[in-house]
Amino acid sequence: MRIVNIHQRTVPISRYADKGLDRGTLTTSTIAIQTNVVREGQRLVGYGFSSFGRYGQGGLMRERFIPRLLKARPQDLLNDEGDNFDPSRIRACMMSGEKPGGHGERSVAVGTIDMAVWDMVAKVAEKPLYRLLADKYGDGKTDEHVPVYVAGGYYYPDNDIARLQHEIRRALDLGYTQVKIKIGNATLKQDMRRIEAVLGLVGAGENLSVDANNQFDLQTALRYGAAIKPFALRWYEDACDPLDYTVQTAIAKSYEKPLAAGEGQFSLQDARNLILYGGLRPEIDYLLFDCVHSYGLVEYLRIISMLEEHRWSRRRCYPHGGHLFSLHMTLGLRLGGTESHVGTFQPFGGLADDTVVERGYVKPPETPGIGFETKQALWDLLQSLGKD
Repeated sequence: MRIVNIHQRTVPISRYADKGLDRGTLTTSTIAIQTNVVREGQRLVGYGFSSFGRYGQGGLMRERFIPRLLKARPQDLLNDEGDNFDPSRIRACMMSGEKPGGHGERSVAVGTIDMAVWDMVAKVAEKPLYRLLADKYGDGKTDEHVPVYVAGGYYYPDNDIARLQHEIRRALDLGYTQVKIKIGNATLKQDMRRIEAVLGLVGAGENLSVDANNQFDLQTALRYGAAIKPFALRWYEDACDPLDYTVQTAIAKSYEKPLAAGEGQFSLQDARNLILYGGLRPEIDYLLFDCVHSYGLVEYLRIISMLEEHRWSRRRCYPHGGHLFSLHMTLGLRLGGTESHVGTFQPFGGLADDTVVERGYVKPPETPGIGFETKQALWDLLQSLGKD
């Protein structure tokens, strides 16, 4: 059992479902790990991509991490039994020769390959990834359904509120009950209008979260917190720079409602610092670590262990990403819930094409691996890797 080849490609992605809007320059990296394992007459391939919000890291993968895997002895990448690949050993191989620290971009490159590794491992085991995680890292039990909210709510260049409301109505029509929108790229007055417009559709504040994308200084964060506090929103996310724990602590002391943070922490060490020095409250706040951006699921499992050592429930974790990989993690590790990019970051965002959402919950999928085959547009793109 061995890795035969690894193909990588960087592709553009857009925050908007409307293809007529400016797509900007944002990219993601896609990857395919080909093995010599054959299933139903087809060579088994593990697929992955680098989540959303950070640029693709194809250069780092091609120059450092992919060559290390291809040069490794095949037996060094397998588990003790030799009947499957070992994600921890593959991670160790990729990180050989790397110095501690420097997480910001390297962690995304490693995490992207890690996603494809887990897809590959679950396919070898002929299980959906969440089932493999539950059996290997839990008690074998999974939730019968998982809460999912819709992420999006980006600013539109014209008719912003009307188009935002259309986006939210579409999500509600699909069966979702909770949504998240952006704040901070307009005036406070305009952002309040956006919030009120969405609340008019979703009802209670517990059905709406807001995300400032880590851009506020302390005074701006406090001003926004005071303005939104009466709405009792689900959470107020990423108000300040992700590594400014002094400001994060001050916000937590001022804002009595739930906060959410963690998307900008890219390692176990970053996550631990947030828990120790960020002032977050385990009884009401939420943690949004992005597995793919923080060295992958091997690292995320270490983060979960650290959280439990500090008396945080894994139910407070809602992994950032909005894609199928995050759904499997949430199910297999029995986290609190996850997000879904219904119209944004296509074809990567969202769940299977035939997913049925009932009152904001979805049931576990049954396709082996991560199930990219159940998203036709994404599957077509991934299958093209290595053919150009």
